[in-house]
Amino acid sequence: MTDVITLCKKAKAAALKLQGADTAYKNAMLCAVAENLEKRSADILAANALDLAVAAQKGRDAAFMDRLTLTKARVDAMIEGVRQVIELPDPVGEVTAGWESPAGLKLRKVRAPLGVIGIIYEARPNVTADAAALCFKSGNAVVLRGSSEAINSNTAIARAIRDAIKTAGGDEDAVCFIEDVDRNSAAVMLAQDEYIDVVIPRGGEGLKKAVLEQARMPVIASAGGNCHTYVEKTADLKPALDVVVNAKTQRAGVCNATEHILVDADIAQSFIPALAHELFERGVTLMGCPRACAVCGRLAAAAEQDYYTEFHSLTATISVVDGVEQAVDWINAHGTKHSEAILTQSSVARDIFFRNVDAAAIYCNASTRFTDGFEFGYGAEMGISTQKLHVRGPIGLEGLTSQKILAEGDYLIRK
Repeated sequence: MTDVITLCKKAKAAALKLQGADTAYKNAMLCAVAENLEKRSADILAANALDLAVAAQKGRDAAFMDRLTLTKARVDAMIEGVRQVIELPDPVGEVTAGWESPAGLKLRKVRAPLGVIGIIYEARPNVTADAAALCFKSGNAVVLRGSSEAINSNTAIARAIRDAIKTAGGDEDAVCFIEDVDRNSAAVMLAQDEYIDVVIPRGGEGLKKAVLEQARMPVIASAGGNCHTYVEKTADLKPALDVVVNAKTQRAGVCNATEHILVDADIAQSFIPALAHELFERGVTLMGCPRACAVCGRLAAAAEQDYYTEFHSLTATISVVDGVEQAVDWINAHGTKHSEAILTQSSVARDIFFRNVDAAAIYCNASTRFTDGFEFGYGAEMGISTQKLHVRGPIGLEGLTSQKILAEGDYLIRK
């Protein structure tokens, strides 16, 4: 097993070569990756079955098992994500600004790779392929470190990717995977600021905090989502009900699922019982604030800590608020700056919500479940950045580049 520091050194060397590669080369390598993932899909599913068996023996909950599970459809979607990345415009070299200085320098600001990107992620095997494809297309090498729970799945996917690049004539060290699942391997990785330019944690708040505390290189914080949907008093209630149900139940264990539902006091009497009925029918456990419980006696009383909780399961809270301003204040106090939604027919309420909610993605009349690189047209994503520098929201190709200034003169000297 190659040690972590050696892997990071190899990734750095590969990154220096990859940064100057043209689009045709990168796309050819990714075509080979997609083909090999498809060729080895049965092996990947068999490896995933081993991980699932171990997780079941450990008694992991349903939400965790869902995140860990690969099906043929999910493997196909992973492969399709690679193919979509191939079709996306290459951001490297894109001119974002151009001007001439007073001294006559012709200046251009262009997009450039970040270098080596480190990814530490929890039990989501698809991240292995998503991250590799996005990093490679944007001219970056990547060092991947997944969780022990998905080691067989991740190893199978990473080997398929590396073998494809090597067979196609590329440098497989542009995609390095740490097979050592000991916690110390992550700590060693986070100390390699000489070789890794930026690190991205892909998981919950605990992982994000640990990476922020230990990393010696810059961190793009990609973490959990304590997401809200606010049903404003002018909302068209039938489609609003459908949106809330989708946001909560379509896939409850993911970071863009709505965990907390806010309902305007003016419609609480009619909307909350109807909503509770639909959610109870789908197996959702509901807790409410005192005002919500007064409207629907089937709700359990929520504790203060519940409002800060990302449940990752079929559990939600319902709270009654007095208008859009109070909804905004509630969300900003309890949310994690991930994804928030308002359902309304009022452009005034919409604009207040859009201007004042502090989140990476804000929706009007749409489910929070859309916060996803695939849905946004990025092909895949490196995670959902909940910070404000250097990228926010789903991290696609553009978010994996920096900028550099190219300056041309006619043998100019500074006077």
